[in-house]
Amino acid sequence: MTSAVRSTTSYRTLDLVTITMLGVAFGVVFWGWGKFYDVVDIGAAVGFKPAAALLAGMWLIAGVVGGLIIRKPGAALATELIAALVSMIVLGGTAWGSTVLISGLVQGLGAELVFAAFLYRRFDVVTAIGAGALSAVFAALYEWKYYFVDWDLTWRLFHLGFFTVSGVLIAGLGGWFLVRSLAQAGALDSFPAGRQ
Repeated sequence: MTSAVRSTTSYRTLDLVTITMLGVAFGVVFWGWGKFYDVVDIGAAVGFKPAAALLAGMWLIAGVVGGLIIRKPGAALATELIAALVSMIVLGGTAWGSTVLISGLVQGLGAELVFAAFLYRRFDVVTAIGAGALSAVFAALYEWKYYFVDWDLTWRLFHLGFFTVSGVLIAGLGGWFLVRSLAQAGALDSFPAGRQ
């Protein structure tokens, strides 16, 4: 393995600390978003339960942001998984219990696969949108199997569509703009994301 390849795939202590910090911060956000999600139930408000997925993209953002900042194999998955764990245990946990860990794994895997598809060399808005979208697709498929087993195909497809839109807008574009804002503020100067 050449030193150039090793430097792009080996983790620095700063990378690991940053993944952990991002995971903890997003875990608290996820917990708060869960409380908000319980109160503002779009699906119930409009009388069409699949529409609730329009707000679900927030739970996908940790993997996108972790991947965009750290830019190394496993970063997106680890950040999303840590965020899920923290949301489960911090401040009394979530209404979904330990299933959020499976959700975090599935969602993080979706984002990770997009970064991997570009060989961890492309970190633009298109990659961020793709990571948010695939994370949403994986999450929707998981939810069909474990939460919405009684839904017919039409409801499932609407759910998938709403989830994907939310993943693109909130996790993809939102995550990309968040990373850009952090970079412009100088918070990411120790990372390639802050030097571009």
